Amino acid sequence: MGNQGMEELIPLINRLQDAFSTIGQTCNLDLPQIAVVGGQSAGKSSVLENFVGRDFLPRGSGIVTRRPLVLQLVNHDTEYAEFLHCKGRKITDFEEIQKEIEEETERLTGANKGISPIPINLRFHSPNVLNLTLIDLPGITKVPVGNQPADIEYQIRDMIMQFICRENCLILAVTPANMDLANSDALKLAKDVDPQGQRTIGVITKLDLMDEGTDARDILENRLLPLRRGYIGVVNRSQKDIDGKKDIKVALAAERRFFLSHPAYKHIAHYMGTPYLQQVLNQQLTNHIRETLPGFRNKLQSQLLASKKEAEEYQQYQLDGPSRKTKALLQLVQHFGLDFEKMIEGFGDHVDTVELSGGAKINRIFHERFPLDLVKMELDETELRREITYAIKNIHGIRTGLFTPDLAFEAIVKKQIIKLREPCLKCVDMVTEELISTVHQCTTKLASYPKLREETERIVSTHIQDQESLSKDQVLLLIEIQLSYINTNHEDFIGFTNAQQRTSQPSKKIAAGNQGAVYLIRRQIVIRKGWLTISNISIIKGGAKVCWFVLTTESLSWFKDDEEKEKKYMLPLDSLKVRDVEKTFMSSKHTFSLFSTEQRNVYKDYRHLELACDTQEEVDSWKASLLRAGVYPERTGEDGESATTDSFSTDPQLERQVETIRNLVDSYMCIVNKCIRDLLPKTIMHLVINNVKEFIHSELLAQLYALGDQTALMDESPEQAQRREEVLRTHTELKEALDIISNISASTASVLLSPPINATWSATSLCPARRAPPPQPGKMSPSGPGAPSRGPAPPAPVPAPQVSNSNSNDALAQMAIRPSQVAPCIPRRQPPAVPSRHPN
Repeated sequence: MGNQGMEELIPLINRLQDAFSTIGQTCNLDLPQIAVVGGQSAGKSSVLENFVGRDFLPRGSGIVTRRPLVLQLVNHDTEYAEFLHCKGRKITDFEEIQKEIEEETERLTGANKGISPIPINLRFHSPNVLNLTLIDLPGITKVPVGNQPADIEYQIRDMIMQFICRENCLILAVTPANMDLANSDALKLAKDVDPQGQRTIGVITKLDLMDEGTDARDILENRLLPLRRGYIGVVNRSQKDIDGKKDIKVALAAERRFFLSHPAYKHIAHYMGTPYLQQVLNQQLTNHIRETLPGFRNKLQSQLLASKKEAEEYQQYQLDGPSRKTKALLQLVQHFGLDFEKMIEGFGDHVDTVELSGGAKINRIFHERFPLDLVKMELDETELRREITYAIKNIHGIRTGLFTPDLAFEAIVKKQIIKLREPCLKCVDMVTEELISTVHQCTTKLASYPKLREETERIVSTHIQDQESLSKDQVLLLIEIQLSYINTNHEDFIGFTNAQQRTSQPSKKIAAGNQGAVYLIRRQIVIRKGWLTISNISIIKGGAKVCWFVLTTESLSWFKDDEEKEKKYMLPLDSLKVRDVEKTFMSSKHTFSLFSTEQRNVYKDYRHLELACDTQEEVDSWKASLLRAGVYPERTGEDGESATTDSFSTDPQLERQVETIRNLVDSYMCIVNKCIRDLLPKTIMHLVINNVKEFIHSELLAQLYALGDQTALMDESPEQAQRREEVLRTHTELKEALDIISNISASTASVLLSPPINATWSATSLCPARRAPPPQPGKMSPSGPGAPSRGPAPPAPVPAPQVSNSNSNDALAQMAIRPSQVAPCIPRRQPPAVPSRHPN
């Protein structure tokens, strides 16, 4: 039939669809298919069985087809069938096929006559069929039966529409001749999605069951409700013939005799019947593929390109011997080490644009999370002053001290240094957790070999945990070193004299860590910049405003935008504190406020300034930055107030001593924090991260070999082996499909469609019949004198071509161009014609 390359393309694409379905992908190759649509008992199943020449579809009353049946007919030397869900099982017993369809249908839909849109794929090989792909859809029903849902009609219609609404789907609208064509559900659905009738092929069944004196000549000659592809009449076996096991070949011969002997159809007999319908469908499908060939080729190339990389990876690791498995093991371990190093060093091939991972996340832990945790451990002002007071009094004992005791300073400092253990160990834990996550992410390329992946993750994770323990020991040692000697001669330490000077000038509060000559310079250091919302401005004055804030050790300023050209306000940090603000149900932001301990206005007429962020994490980060600038959170509570009242003396000398030691502790803890912030990341990098990288490159392979059987490590999982086979097979068939397309001749036989039809017949219903053209002299209807006049008889038919022997393009063209398909008549302003169906 037609171009041989095109004939080979249909079964090849069928194989591709199966391959994509098996590996769980969607094959968007837009291969045109033919959907069989019709009402219950319209004869759809009989038409398909006539194509195959065998009884293989379930029979019964009511709705029998309850799942779409994708029937792939393949011209082949031997006759057998196979289901996609029973791949590799060739079935030659057609009763077994029928039983399998029923069981597979009930497996999803149950025995209550329910339906399912999941198709059953059946491929039928036979020397007596032409290459076709048809979809048998459930028959259109009106009334639910049994346990069917009340909306069964709409479910079936929705299922049918999913198939026929696609532009690449030809619609085979099956309608029995013994019902009014205007009431055809199949044609109504086809008209909804194909108003011009370009994709619809009409099939008229049960012509032998029409009332005596009536015929379907007007329909078959495409005069009534015309379609651009026309109508073809068929005669199927009756229920009595089916029950009597009448052979389909005998039924086809009887069908042939019916058309040759019937007076209304004998002049078009060569263009009627199941063999002719099968040839036309084959030709229409072939032509449709030819028309969509350019787009089809592009999609094949896209599919091939998408599968190329994965196929090459599978081809690279063909493990068909011990030596190849050893080589593959070495390569995979090397690639794992390189991937891990790239993830840490930050120059990976695939950059994650969604979230931080690997080295970037560890960098954030070192320079954002850990410093924030240290700031959160900042001194509780009320508690600290209470502890200093107790320490001074306990050191003086019964005596009244005249000088500030340095032992109180040392005791308080050591207590604060011990508090650093928790954030330091937490930092080690976070880095370790991220390293293990990075290892798991890098082993995704080893997923093909589950044993190798499991052992690799176990060995590397165990080593990371061992190094984590060593790192924690080293961190604790750093804390112990700080506790072992309090170096009051450090160049950055404020000293006793400067501490007393600050005590005498309390209004000039400074950020922690400033000393001597560098004091004025450090006050100008910018600590943080960012966007904040001023949320407590009244609506009368303009409402909440978003501004660009700049925090230094001396002030908090905000500007109109981040160009910092138009300054709105500068707020000094002296005597400011931070207070939490509860989130209201009407606000989506998280808020904190700044207020003055001297009961003065902070900003214009406002006693406090409320600032809002999008997340609580941003609020905590800003509060930590304000702590670095010397703005501490408000400490409230009955216990604290009573303790302050009871414990703090009104002795001015004691107050000066407490303030002096407070300044000394603040200065020294800044030195300790600075040292810890510098040494902790270095310790973790040396003992954990760099050590793990070196271990992967030098020791991992040796430990994998030490497990014993290396070949067992390279065993693929059953799922992966199947995946490899399917990907390589699909890739090969895609290449084969492209090769076949490149050899297809552009002169494939084509059938020109009739001109566009007048679609007004489907405006409200499928409509009243058109008025027939005036009769010609001497011409009478074959149905008798009582029948209405008809148009001129078509020219003498060409001899019918044979199904299996015609390979000529000319024969195909003669077969497909039906002279009886004349253009539809122009409607006249006259009463509607008498219908062509006549009662006795």
